[in-house]
Amino acid sequence: MRNSKNCLLFKSKAFNTTIEREYFINPGCFGDDVARWLITQLRARGQVTDEKLGQEDFGWHFTFEAAGVKHQAVLGHRPGSNDDEGEWICWIERKAGLIGSMLGRREHITPEAVEAIYGILSSSSSISEVKRCSERDAL
Repeated sequence: MRNSKNCLLFKSKAFNTTIEREYFINPGCFGDDVARWLITQLRARGQVTDEKLGQEDFGWHFTFEAAGVKHQAVLGHRPGSNDDEGEWICWIERKAGLIGSMLGRREHITPEAVEAIYGILSSSSSISEVKRCSERDAL
């Protein structure tokens, strides 16, 4: 099922947005702590996740299963201006491999995948302003 609302925006001061780590491949590549926290929360709810995080130019990603289908959560931080703390962005893709990606299968996201992440974010007292949007709207 194609899900146009595969992106989640949220705010939180609970995660690192200021200390550059030596393992970041680019400056501002924050989100490893958010990804680890989400993995822990998904597992606590009985979801299957991979052990390892992957790093992107702008953030982090990890694989998890929802409705028996592998998905990827991709995370990054967008800094704000002046007093604004910025926001976190998390979009969900279906894990499809090279050929599947070329055929557009990454866009066929199960609703359970987005709901799993949304449920964790919206139930945490350290997270605020959780919004669903399309990936296109978030960019």
